[in-house]
Amino acid sequence: MSKSLTGSIILPSLNGFEKVNRYWDPENQIVAAKIMPGELYVTKEDELITTVLGSCIAACVRDKELNIGGMNHFMLPETSENRLARGIDAVVGNAMRYGNYAMEHLINSILAHGGKRKNLEVKLFGGGKIIPTLSDVGLRNIAFVLEYIETESLVLLAQDLGDIYPRKVNFYPMTGRVRMKKISDLHNQTIVTREFEYRKKLKDVPIESEIELF
Repeated sequence: MSKSLTGSIILPSLNGFEKVNRYWDPENQIVAAKIMPGELYVTKEDELITTVLGSCIAACVRDKELNIGGMNHFMLPETSENRLARGIDAVVGNAMRYGNYAMEHLINSILAHGGKRKNLEVKLFGGGKIIPTLSDVGLRNIAFVLEYIETESLVLLAQDLGDIYPRKVNFYPMTGRVRMKKISDLHNQTIVTREFEYRKKLKDVPIESEIELF
């Protein structure tokens, strides 16, 4: 247990999420957990989980009965021409396995802390084409996550996907409420640079290294 600069008490995070940046948000008067690309956070407390998305996807998942929930922030890895030459099926399979892991890691974390799969509900955000000159990885992310939700028979309550804008997403797992804002004017290159670095980290990631990205 720790205190913020304002003296507000910040309870410890659940095991496994100690490295996530958490702080007292004076505007919303709540403890906030800010997740970056490749991170996720799950909580049982009345907290806010926040992130900013470009072409990445954030899945907000919660147990509607127990109010345990979390959010991830992920992107499918891109593949090189050399790997394409070795076979498109293997390349696509690698990316899909990564995406599956990104979703399952979040869901399994919720279940591990008492949630029930039958009670899960999902809201999806992101997948914007924020850099016109680059390939539309956002569309690949959207196609993957929608297929995943359908294949796993999860309840999708809401989605805001695609378009050309970055999004700021605030998720309140205790209630399921989401506040989302589209960012129409980028005053700096922070989001673009962050996602570019994340894409480089994911490039050609081997299957056996997936878990190291979270």
